[in-house]
Amino acid sequence: MLYRTEGIVIRTMDYGEGHKILSLFTRSLGKVSVMVRGAKKVKSRYSAIAQLFTHGDFVIYKGSQMGTLNHGEPIHSYQGLREDLHKAAYAAYLVELADRILPEAEPDLVMFEQLTAGLSAIDEGKDPTIVLHIIEMKMLALSGYHPQLDECVSCGRAAGEMVLSPMQGGILCSACKGKDHSAVPVPATILRLLRLFQRVDLRMLGTADVKPETKKRLKAAMRAFMDAHLDIRWKSRNFIDQMEKYNI
Repeated sequence: MLYRTEGIVIRTMDYGEGHKILSLFTRSLGKVSVMVRGAKKVKSRYSAIAQLFTHGDFVIYKGSQMGTLNHGEPIHSYQGLREDLHKAAYAAYLVELADRILPEAEPDLVMFEQLTAGLSAIDEGKDPTIVLHIIEMKMLALSGYHPQLDECVSCGRAAGEMVLSPMQGGILCSACKGKDHSAVPVPATILRLLRLFQRVDLRMLGTADVKPETKKRLKAAMRAFMDAHLDIRWKSRNFIDQMEKYNI
């Protein structure tokens, strides 16, 4: 059966001498794998559509086995992402999040729009760390680990000093902080931004001017939540760490 759908290439893998297997996150089919025959050949009509990050219009033949690309036209190639090392690194982490966390064959229109908006935001030069933290929050929620940041995760108290407890799944008040001795104090400014990440629509994201020290704290908080609840080794995140460490 033939299906026509918008999709984003979130992973590519060479197959044989001239073919590729794409992992697509599509608007109407969810995440699917598709064989693209001849995609590696120089004169292939599919060479452009089979590139990582490409947002395109795909016609897929799908039976009981892996789908096969019947036709494809780029909507947005995101060539600029692939040509800029820094943008490519952050965009690679964004699509790796989608590839590793999104379930197979389950459409999610909201996440599809957020993923597209995230790639566009990085391409346009908006702060990629903020873009990724917003996507990380949405992926945590999708995985069933929506951090409780509005009130104490233990007693429900919503006022006073709070500490951040990724292991407990959110914030703890002063009376409950003993339940996690590894919890760390969280400044009000950081807590406000973390709450914002849960609610913001990436399609509406403006220019974010966040101080380096604030971004460092945000990164530590988001890293703690991700590592506490998702047992995944992120290849692209490790590359970003190395890139930042050596100021590449």
